[in-house]
Parts: sequence; structure tokens; C-alpha cells
Amino acid sequence: MRTAVTCSQQWIRRYHPKPERRMTLVALPHAGGSASYFHPLSAALGPHIETLAVQYPGRHDRRHEPPVEDIATLADRVTDALMPWAGPVALFGHSMGATVAYEVARRLEAGGAPPAVLIVSARRAPSAVRDDRFHELDDDALLAEMRVLGGSEDAILLDEELVRLTLPVLRSDFKAVAGYRDTGGKPLTCPISALVGDSDPRVTVDEMHTWARHTEGAFSLRVFGGGHFYLADHQKALTGLFQTTLERLMH
Repeated sequence: MRTAVTCSQQWIRRYHPKPERRMTLVALPHAGGSASYFHPLSAALGPHIETLAVQYPGRHDRRHEPPVEDIATLADRVTDALMPWAGPVALFGHSMGATVAYEVARRLEAGGAPPAVLIVSARRAPSAVRDDRFHELDDDALLAEMRVLGGSEDAILLDEELVRLTLPVLRSDFKAVAGYRDTGGKPLTCPISALVGDSDPRVTVDEMHTWARHTEGAFSLRVFGGGHFYLADHQKALTGLFQTTLERLMH
């Protein structure tokens, strides 16, 4: 049996350890994304906030592992990986990562250790269901979808051969998203903060508002200029927002 520490080392990347941390921010990437997407945020946050970036199977140093095609299983594994971490935890998920973060929050609450806050980005709430089947697209159509969404890894699209190698992982992630349905139950007790770009082609501001239904705590929504990967254009503002939000929650 693997120990909790081994599980954590497999799933968690610590780019900037913070010995004086008072809050741990767990960051979960988008479909096709990797832990390194959060390296800039990890570097920018102050000495009291340490970022733990989640590395899903099937990418970078885990490229030889099969991707997980089920959101619940991903959430179970991430929750297990967080077991060795003491102290207050905040969750941040972008796109698919927002759905995984929500399910991790539910598991943490069920275990008696609710997160300090759930921050969701560019992903409609679980109660706003659409029947998206991007995983069923052929390779060319899937590449076209990647270009519609854009993102920090745009440069890789210049190398058609290389990007085609990433399509199986992206397809698996889209399959996990398409198969996800909220199983209901009580709303979370932790506050939810929602973030979205005003010209996101895959989620509307109204769909982000529906996250309010999923918490008994406070809800806030911040709209930025930009598309699905608006984060790249607002790094300074987002860092300030994270810093202010998390500092208020530190004990």
C-alpha cells in the first residue's frame, strides 16, 4: 500500500516551498493542462501562501501513466494526496480543474475539514449542465477546439506533430468532463469565489453566477476582460485578488 506521503509526492508539485506559510492554495489545472501552468502564481504569492499545484496523470513527468477519465476518481486521488498537509487549505480550479476542486471541497467537508474557500474559474457550475461531447471529435476538430479556447500553450500549436501527441490526454480530460454530473446533496459551507472572462466562448457570466447555489457561505463573482484563458492577461490583478482573499481567511 502506498503511504500518504508517496501519494502526495506523485500528485503534488511544490515550486516555491514557504516555511512561513499560513495558508495552502491547492491549484487544479484545466483539461490538457499541467501543474506548471500555476508556476507564475506560485512565485508571485507572498511568504504566507504556499501553492500546491496538482499534476494529473498522463502529462509531463507522469506522461507514462494513463489519464483518469472520471472526475470523481480524480477528486478522490487529489483528496488523498492532501492528507499530509496540515493547516488551512484553499482550493483553486481553472476550467475542468474547477469541477475537480468542487468535488475535492465536498470530500474535505465530509471529512470534517472544509476548505477556507473554493475559487472557481472559467467553468460553469455543476447545476448548469450542457451535453458537451468534445471527446468524440476527430483530431482535426479537436485541434480546432483548442484554437478556439486559446491558452498559455498556444506556442505548441505551431508544432502540429507535437500537439497531436497531446490529443489523447485532452480527449480523456474532455471525456471526464462530459461524463460528470453533480450527485446533489447539501451545498458547501465554505465561501465560493467565481472568476470568468467576459468573452469566454465556453461559459457565460450567468452560468458562473449559478455557483452561488452551491454554497451556504458567501459568494462573489469577478469578471475580467478576455476569453477562456483570461488569466494570462491579468496576472498582476489576479495575484492581488488571491493575496487579499486568502489573507482575510488566515487564522
